[in-house]
Amino acid sequence: MPTPSSIPAIEGGHPLAGPNGDPVTVVHLAAELAPFARTGGLGEAVSSLAHYQAKSGITAVIIMPLYRQVTEVATDLEPVGEPFEVQVGPRRETGRLYESAALKDNPRQQKPRILFIHNAEYFGRDQIYGDSRGDYRDNHRRFAFFCLAALNVLPRVAKAPVLLHAHDWHAALAPVYLRAYDTGPDREFYRRASSVLTVHNAGFQGHFPPDAMPELGLPWELYHFAQLEWYGRVNLLKGGMAFADAVTTVSPSHAHELRTPAGGFGLHDAFIGLRERFVGIVNGIDQHEWNPETDPIITARYSRDDLSGKKRCKAALQRVFGLPQRARVPIFGMSARMVYQKGLDLILGSPRFLSLDAQFLFLGQGEKRYVEILTELALRAPGRIGVQTNFTGTQEHRLMAGADMIIMPSQYEPCGLTQMRAQRYGSLPVARKVGGLADTIEDGITGFLFDGFTTNEFLHACIRAIDHYQHPETWQEMQREAMSRDFGWERSELRYRDLYRRVLAAPRFRR
Repeated sequence: MPTPSSIPAIEGGHPLAGPNGDPVTVVHLAAELAPFARTGGLGEAVSSLAHYQAKSGITAVIIMPLYRQVTEVATDLEPVGEPFEVQVGPRRETGRLYESAALKDNPRQQKPRILFIHNAEYFGRDQIYGDSRGDYRDNHRRFAFFCLAALNVLPRVAKAPVLLHAHDWHAALAPVYLRAYDTGPDREFYRRASSVLTVHNAGFQGHFPPDAMPELGLPWELYHFAQLEWYGRVNLLKGGMAFADAVTTVSPSHAHELRTPAGGFGLHDAFIGLRERFVGIVNGIDQHEWNPETDPIITARYSRDDLSGKKRCKAALQRVFGLPQRARVPIFGMSARMVYQKGLDLILGSPRFLSLDAQFLFLGQGEKRYVEILTELALRAPGRIGVQTNFTGTQEHRLMAGADMIIMPSQYEPCGLTQMRAQRYGSLPVARKVGGLADTIEDGITGFLFDGFTTNEFLHACIRAIDHYQHPETWQEMQREAMSRDFGWERSELRYRDLYRRVLAAPRFRR
């Protein structure tokens, strides 16, 4: 199989063209999208990829559900066309397409078109996936409706050929429906469509009981180990992987991990079976937004050639968290969801870590038990530990600028964005060597990596970081090297474009 860098551009003058030279429209289907509704990094990654695709000249469209949260952000929504009906198994549902008037009036100057699918019963709820009692029990029907409704409106919002890019299990049924059904009068339009599925977090797969099959409107012939069946359950992510023309995840190292019993979340055989159809492409960051030379949010701007402003940012951060302004004491910062996956047990299970001669700042929301323990520790050591749970983007910018190290002792991390932002600001990451952390941090050069998910290995990496910090010339050399690294979405977008070209040129990948 050719590598992405060896694939020639398709002739025709368009950044993404089909075999006949026709411009291809990329349509993203996602359950989350920043800034409208999100619970984690999925919504930010989809938004960034689509925006950089549009900037490159590709026609990009994003379709997401019209949740109640969306109306709080986009207050000027207008209908696009008339309501339409969708057959979801035995039920005939009604949907309608909406678009922001402000975005519509803007002639999409290198911006993606963003569309919302409305159904009050399914999406007019307080939360995206569930409430205090757990996940909504009809999530399989909710997201089946979303996928079918999106396919229904495709000919209305995009010209053929279309490349359908589905994200995570919520949109994974789209490649299944695309290939499983004869789509009627628009059959040729859908036959020309290709599909890519990106697995952002394989820990969430969309498991449902077998009787979900008729509710999804899928024939029982698809319920077997090679497609939708998984240990006696329906697995929507697995089904999407089986039917998509190509599958990606968000870093090369995580692609390797997903092919192992230890890291595959029970789907390692399915990932192995994809062979050349499965690749890892690391996410990027917006390097215009995350740039200490131009950042309007931080206390003082600075660059890799003049780091003096970072000292002022550190002092300001200490003031905000109510800590003594000790210039030579290192600050370990953490910006993350306070959950097990992010390594909170390694931090809290190591009394030696919090007794190091350093200051510790924690920013983020999460599980109640972790938040309560950290808050209690901050009350006991007000001069050394600071906690803020009311996370904002402003606070994250200031933490990146003021901290000396950013800790990421993750159990697993498919990609991660924090380590890239931290390096841009000369705050060196201390991280476990997994997923995207392994791909974007160079041990001893731009940060500090450790292997095992143990308190001892985490502590040893932190001590190594402090040892380096105590030698200013060595530390500043590492800072400058980290700040020079290119983590821009431009590189990632090119890799996705190359993958799209391979899919468009190789119908043998289709099922």
